[in-house]
Amino acid sequence: MTDTPASPDLDSAQAPIPAVEARSGSAPRPTGPGPRGGRGSGRRAALSPSRAKDFMQCPLMFRLRTVDRLPEPGSLATHKGTVVHAVLERLYDLPAPRRSREAALELLPGQWEAHRDKSPEVMELFEGGPAQVESWLEEARTLIGTYFSLENPTRLEPAERELFVQTETSDGLLLRGFVDRLDVAPDGAMRVVDYKTGRSPHPRYMQDALFQMRFYALVLWRLRGRAPARLQLIYLKDGRTLTHDPRIPELESAEARISRIWDEIEDCARAGDFRPHRSRLCDWCAFQAQCPLFGGRTPPLPDDGVAQLLTARRPAA
Repeated sequence: MTDTPASPDLDSAQAPIPAVEARSGSAPRPTGPGPRGGRGSGRRAALSPSRAKDFMQCPLMFRLRTVDRLPEPGSLATHKGTVVHAVLERLYDLPAPRRSREAALELLPGQWEAHRDKSPEVMELFEGGPAQVESWLEEARTLIGTYFSLENPTRLEPAERELFVQTETSDGLLLRGFVDRLDVAPDGAMRVVDYKTGRSPHPRYMQDALFQMRFYALVLWRLRGRAPARLQLIYLKDGRTLTHDPRIPELESAEARISRIWDEIEDCARAGDFRPHRSRLCDWCAFQAQCPLFGGRTPPLPDDGVAQLLTARRPAA
């Protein structure tokens, strides 16, 4: 992955292409733990890049979030990311000449109000009262302003925004996720864009970021028969744009790795044993009360949750 400018051809992308289960630009992204649909919904479970990352970080966290579906308190950082993403999505509803920094900032109050209406619990996180709210909004304004130093939205016509994609791997595992933005050049070349409101990763952690983007590239390749030409991560906290141009062999390797991850998940599910893994990230984990590493008590593994989880891979014929 390199810190490079965007492709000129993709900057002028204007040719929308059909999408499998594309979401309306006006609909909010669903939130919540684990495969959407819940236990007993009749909908197959699926693996997303976030849940795969959860399992690699800590199998017990994956279980509590995806199988038990325990509620988690949000954080001001995650709520801020949701609001900033909404502003950047709505920005592209405007005619290209009007997509200015000022116009984006004018969208913020409305998106913040809509988010409060949808998630009123966010206000409980502001222990400092109105002054903290204003400081938090100023941080959001800064992130939005940084975006305009990285891209010129007046030159872009995304083919898709908040695109819901899903497909099966060659061994029947259902993959599912949301792509922040998909640009398509006149020649059909695709660029997958993901907004990040945090800082860009240290080089030693670059492969973690690349895993998510390869996951999306794999899904789009399977859906559309053509691999994305470029994967682009836009980090708004420190104003960096990281890009990677994937090749077919690495997408095949990514598919094999994802299948191995699912093999491990299935092994844990069938054994009823999702073990915790200690790391520095434990300090921010919402499940310490259920984790034996912190003296917590892990609840019994729900059989219906395990059964739902195991629907993600289609049985071999």
